[in-house]
Formats: sequence, C-alpha cells, structure tokens
Amino acid sequence: MSLNGSIVTLSAGEYRATLAASGASLASLTYAGRDLVLPFDAASDLGLGYLGRTLAPWPNRISDASYSFDGETYSVPCNEPTTGAALHGLASWVNWTVAGRSDDSVTFALDLPGSPGYPFPLELRAVYRLDADLGLVAHLGATNIGAVDAPVGLSTHPYLTCGVPVDECSFELRADEVLLTDERMRPAGLASVGEAGFDFGRPTSLSGRRVDHAFTGLPEGQSAGGNLCLAWEAVLAHPDLGAVALASDAPWVQAFTGDVPGLDRGGVAVEPMTCPPDAFNSHPDDVRLAPGDVRVLTYSIRAL
Repeated sequence: MSLNGSIVTLSAGEYRATLAASGASLASLTYAGRDLVLPFDAASDLGLGYLGRTLAPWPNRISDASYSFDGETYSVPCNEPTTGAALHGLASWVNWTVAGRSDDSVTFALDLPGSPGYPFPLELRAVYRLDADLGLVAHLGATNIGAVDAPVGLSTHPYLTCGVPVDECSFELRADEVLLTDERMRPAGLASVGEAGFDFGRPTSLSGRRVDHAFTGLPEGQSAGGNLCLAWEAVLAHPDLGAVALASDAPWVQAFTGDVPGLDRGGVAVEPMTCPPDAFNSHPDDVRLAPGDVRVLTYSIRAL
C-alpha cells in the first residue's frame, strides 16, 4: 500500500487525473500535460495544505473545536493550534474504499462511524469522472445512516494553478459578500466584497494580495461547459500559460492564495462548501441532515 492507499489514474481526451483513496483525494489533474491543480506524489507524499482532499463532515473550521447541536455540546480534536479550531472534518486522512472504477471514473466510499465528538454515523461517497470536453466532474455525497438528525457539511480542497506563482495570475470570482474573520479565523460578520476590498467580479491581479476568505452571494445558472450547468465559476488565468476554472453549485466558496511555506503561493485553493465556516455553531439549521437524507456537492475543473 502507498502512503495514501490505493492510487487510481483516469484519462479522457487530453485530460489525465490521479486520485488516492486516503481522503478520496485529487492528487493531480492535467490537460495536454499542463497542471490544472497543484499536484503531489500520492505514493510517497501527504501533500501540504490538504491538497485535493475531501472535507467532511464539516469544511473549514469549527471555532474553538466545540459546537452545540440539539441541546448537546460536543468537543472535537483541535488540529489547528494557531487558531484553536477543528479544521476540515474527519475524513481527509482516512483510507476510503475504491467502490468502483473504469478508465475515466472512480468511486470512493467511506462508512464513517460515530465518535465521542461526532456521534453521527454517515455513509460518504466521492465520484470522480473525466470527460474529454468537461474536464473533471465530481460528486460528493453524505447520507445520514443514523437514527437522529446530524450536522453535515461537505467541501473539497483543490489548488488551481497556472504553473507559476499566483502573483503572476489574475483571479475571477463573482460574489456579493465576503465573510470577515478575527485574528483566530473566527467569523466576524459579512461585508460586501466592494467595501471589504475583495471584489473579484472581473479578472483581478493577485500580485501582493493575500486571500483566505469565504464568499457567498454567488451567481446562479452559469454553464460549466457542455451540458453541465453549475451556478458559478472561479477562474485563475495567466496571459501566456492559459487558465483553469472550477465551477460548482455550492452556496459558499473559500478562496486561499496558498500563503504557507512549501505551497509558496503556487496556486489558489478554491473550496466549494455546502455551508459557511463554523456552520455547526452559527448555522445549525443549514447543516441539519435528517436520517436517511443525502447532502450532495457537485463541482467541475476544466482547462480554458
């Protein structure tokens, strides 16, 4: 077994992808040999900054690693000491099962049992498909297989790249509002993107700009190419090296310019999320999933 469990390669047209069972992770995605996401060697490397990993049953952070749900208070492991938060859920470093595969698709499955801080069993699925025209199309799903309502959020953590530092690139993401945070990354209220200085409604240079924020008020009804219609699209572009787009139907998206050693601003994490950061505390009704119900996140990544 590799460091990240089973490794699967997919191909369709000019697209190639490598997926790993640990975290149901996207380890690489190329078009005509050009990297569309920051890659890592799944056989021998864990990848920095949650590269390509599936985030469940919560994305982003639970502030202070504690939340209340239906009158009970739970503590989950703090894995971000600098903020005191519980970051990116419980499934990112777990070995999922390869439930099905073909030349252009793979399905990963994980039955996540209850635990002291999260006593809610879930059935998780991650389906990746390559299409010669659409690029990578992914569907993440969570089914509540327990007897009571559960708080559930989903996301993914690819870093879009043009193969050069993001300071040489432009970024475009149409959104109305951005979530401001305090010094410990705890939500501090919504602001209009214009007032907060995070308006990427048209291609905007990232030179010298640091972004690590969640956005909402996203467009509806855009096309992600072909017959795939998703609500919004984020685009990272370079004038000479091409562009890459991530599209999704999620109501929230986190953008992060990779400002950590090792990543060195080599890509922009674009993380579509079914709920806002710290939703287990701030938006419990938005994450509530009844027994037997399913929550799904769909997204695509393609070359432009």
